[in-house]
Amino acid sequence: MVDREFWPVTDLLTHLAGRWRVERTVRDLATGGGGRFSGTTVFSPPEDGGDGLLHHESGTFVWQGTPRPAERTLWFLPGASAATSDVRFADGRPFHDLDLASGRHVTEHPCAADLYRGEFTVRDADHWRTVWRVGGPAKALVLTTDYTREHLPSDAFL
Repeated sequence: MVDREFWPVTDLLTHLAGRWRVERTVRDLATGGGGRFSGTTVFSPPEDGGDGLLHHESGTFVWQGTPRPAERTLWFLPGASAATSDVRFADGRPFHDLDLASGRHVTEHPCAADLYRGEFTVRDADHWRTVWRVGGPAKALVLTTDYTREHLPSDAFL
């Protein structure tokens, strides 16, 4: 067995396709407050037959003890190679690049005066993580998200 820190992804969209369990912690570095999100992310082709995969996340976000429903949609478009993607917000605005050929990628997204710096790491075929560090005049946050692939039961198609 090979022990390696990151798991290279040769075909990013194929790797992500399907349903993932999501657990996210949010730390507010300025106030010490925190929260967590628990839910699912489904990567599926757009209904209109367009390119890439839609990333639809839904679940419950608990902030300082108060639970609220939460969801978001991102669009993962094919990149320059099979290991890459151009990630966009649902309305088509650019979000960030993603290259998982090595199993690890660092990217940035400016948002008004704040800067989001994301690190993506793939541990194996069924586990990956994102850590976004947000800094600027409006926010000081660390968002850590763990994804675990959900497998269908073997008799799902019987």
